[in-house]
Amino acid sequence: MRTLLQTHLTALRAMLVATLVLGVGYTLVITGAAQALLPAQANGSLVREPDGQVVGSALVGQSWTDADGAPLPEWFQSRPSAAGDGYDGGASSGSNLGPENEDLVAAIEERRAAIAALEGVDPAAVPADALTASGSGLDPHISPVYARLQVPRVAEARDLPEAEVAALVERRIAGRDLGFLGDPSVNVIELNLALDELARG
Repeated sequence: MRTLLQTHLTALRAMLVATLVLGVGYTLVITGAAQALLPAQANGSLVREPDGQVVGSALVGQSWTDADGAPLPEWFQSRPSAAGDGYDGGASSGSNLGPENEDLVAAIEERRAAIAALEGVDPAAVPADALTASGSGLDPHISPVYARLQVPRVAEARDLPEAEVAALVERRIAGRDLGFLGDPSVNVIELNLALDELARG
């Protein structure tokens, strides 16, 4: 009986030490290191307006539409989202539909026609990222091609010189990670905040 009790007490002590070291100590060390080395990323990569108000995260996309879901012409539009009702962080997911799925094909054709009408371009000019959701449904980026496609509409809606809006897009293009991973992209929320500053300036 004494041996059994000693075994249980030893196990209990080991569990308490492991909980303190790994559950509390490790967590505090990692959190402290993150706050010291990468505070912006550790706190959610928050995006703020010039007055300091938080308007989103650079890691999570947003919809730039009215209450009925129609695109607002004065804003650059994000890619479609399959997360909940659109960019719902609590429902991150892709559509999980294959390339030959009839519903996906129909949705893509519907989006292609709508974007071509909105931008005043040939449907063949609409890039793939304007038609399909990302795997997470939360991607805040679009391709430079899609951003450039939207420049004339945004410039006209804001009564800004098209060349200024185009230059703004070019300055916001991020290159490949480490110079070779992924593709160049434009963060839509950061682009739209810069656009707002341009319009105010």
